[in-house]
Amino acid sequence: MEELRIQYVNLEHQGNHESHYTQGFSSTSLVVRRGAPFKITLLLKGRAFNPHSDTLMFRILLGGLYVEFPVTFSKQGSPSQWGAYFDPKGLNPNSPSLYISSPASSSIGRYSIQLHVLTQHDRQGYTVGDFVLLYNPWCHEDAVYIPFEDQREEYVSKDSGLLYMGTPKNLQSRPWSFDQYEPEILDICLKLLEVSPQHGRNWQKDYLGRADPVYLSRVVSAMINCEDDRGVLRGNWSADFKNGVPPSKWTGSAAIMRQWAKSKFSPVMYGQCWVFAAVMCTVMRALGIPSRVITNFNSAHDTDGNLVIEEFYSETGKKLSYSKDSIWNFHVWVECWMTRPDLGAQFDGWQVLDPTPQERSGGIFCCGPAPVKAIRDRRVDLVYDIPFVYAEVNAAVHTVIVKQGQVLSSSTDTERVGSLIVTKTIGSPRPQNITGNYKPTEAFSGESTHKRGSTQGLSVSLSLLKVPVAGENVAFTVMVTNMDSIPKVLREHVNAQTKEYNRCPSDTFWEVHNVIRIAPHEAKAIHHLIDHAQYESLMGDDLVNLAVVIEDESTQERVLASEEFNITSPQLSIQIADEDSVMAHKEHTALIVFCNPFPVPVSGLLTVTGSGLIEGEMHSRIELFKPGGTMERSFSFIPRMVGKKMLQATLVLKNNSAKIIGYRMISVKSA
Repeated sequence: MEELRIQYVNLEHQGNHESHYTQGFSSTSLVVRRGAPFKITLLLKGRAFNPHSDTLMFRILLGGLYVEFPVTFSKQGSPSQWGAYFDPKGLNPNSPSLYISSPASSSIGRYSIQLHVLTQHDRQGYTVGDFVLLYNPWCHEDAVYIPFEDQREEYVSKDSGLLYMGTPKNLQSRPWSFDQYEPEILDICLKLLEVSPQHGRNWQKDYLGRADPVYLSRVVSAMINCEDDRGVLRGNWSADFKNGVPPSKWTGSAAIMRQWAKSKFSPVMYGQCWVFAAVMCTVMRALGIPSRVITNFNSAHDTDGNLVIEEFYSETGKKLSYSKDSIWNFHVWVECWMTRPDLGAQFDGWQVLDPTPQERSGGIFCCGPAPVKAIRDRRVDLVYDIPFVYAEVNAAVHTVIVKQGQVLSSSTDTERVGSLIVTKTIGSPRPQNITGNYKPTEAFSGESTHKRGSTQGLSVSLSLLKVPVAGENVAFTVMVTNMDSIPKVLREHVNAQTKEYNRCPSDTFWEVHNVIRIAPHEAKAIHHLIDHAQYESLMGDDLVNLAVVIEDESTQERVLASEEFNITSPQLSIQIADEDSVMAHKEHTALIVFCNPFPVPVSGLLTVTGSGLIEGEMHSRIELFKPGGTMERSFSFIPRMVGKKMLQATLVLKNNSAKIIGYRMISVKSA
């Protein structure tokens, strides 16, 4: 009698990917999620399967760890153990289908499948293949389960998004392609775990630890920066980006992760906070953990832990670099959704994870997971890194005017730090204000006491007349109110400095000094104008620190008001021909349009990218075109994936530091 042999094993990629929400992943392996069964079908030769005398036994391996279990006829196995059962719809003896089920607490990673066929007279072993097991936010029993489908779509499945920068009153959205479905990216995310020091020190402990998203998120947070390991990105906050790519030039995660893998895990140069956060979001979404990118405006870096940030100004309004503490105009981190059995159910939900290397946590440069609820409740006694994140959103700002080491006046602002915290709204390009998640607060007003100052005798405020736009002059008003019953002679000192979002300002590029006479109880408005030519050559991604000091000549009282603002760059327009009929695997056309708002001719390089739409990058050189002139370029693209995809365009100008970007979301239908 012929023995039972296996001729072929079908891992049912298409059906499994649909039922496990893993369509689109470009791994050569089957990709499934833990806590849900996946189907495979055997094609037998020799003779048919006899359920009375034959047994099928699986061995599932993760590295050197493995588990063995037989295929049964009962679907009701233990939810905490691996198992397998024949298709309940019936057994085809020549080509049996069966399901393998994993616990919702399984370690994630790349598994190998071995199958042993046991008959009365024989035992045969087969290497079936491998599969990638991910976290499962669709499974109620999984620690990363998130309850609503629109949340899973936005925070797990979506491969593009918006990062917010600028200032609270002038948010700038930067498109980013997370790229988790691009070829090689999932495999690189898994390789990142193997390259980690935790895996190198004790691979068994690391494999077992991957069952817990708290453990895994700390590993990933450390591996996105390269400070303690062979991590993905090297940070650079100088103005010198030679031997690398300026952080502002990156538009997506795939190019960064591929370069890291291709270089045999040498750090990619360079990253800043939004790049670190966006790449971490890619890794976490790829591995199945709901993730979103967060921007904290006026984010404190409190080096001594006293919850006070000191800022110093000269008597003429120039900001000085005297303090080790700092306030970043914005700082970007990641929130990931998971339960916290180590802390209690009241701290389940969103957790702060910050891969930007700032301070050590447990001896390494990582941050989190810090429960957002614990930050709001000031539970600084809990893990991980809650005091540091709490200070980032709650520190007070102590502003001091000094002259030759002597303090002339001081004031304290408790509203400025963490004045606005946002993330992208689900299904919309609008920012969602989540400040109330982090701190008890009224609706954000956009005001803060650093824009106005007062003493008993004087009140001073500083306000921009409109949002500053590239190519236009900056108009602002200083309002001075004399609250005394006597006239005053005042000196006005106004100072403008450029600054990077995370540093103290550089030298003054514009200043004005006036003498003001003001009557008793009079309110006087002083109007000022900064010509666009005076700031344009300096700006790039920088901001402007604008400060006014009003000095009472008779009493020597000094009052300071300040404002930090960003310049709105012009945008590219992207138009899609027959936009409602874009289909996968068919050619379509995009038209990129830019009108020159600058008073001089411009030229540059146009780059177009789009995950799932374009392979790599498309480039076009733009020759000089005059002020008020219009540039048009058309590109063809062939989508390879169904769903909502982002097409991005970036125009880098010569002799002008403005950043010109544009994006359009395109709905790709199946052909």
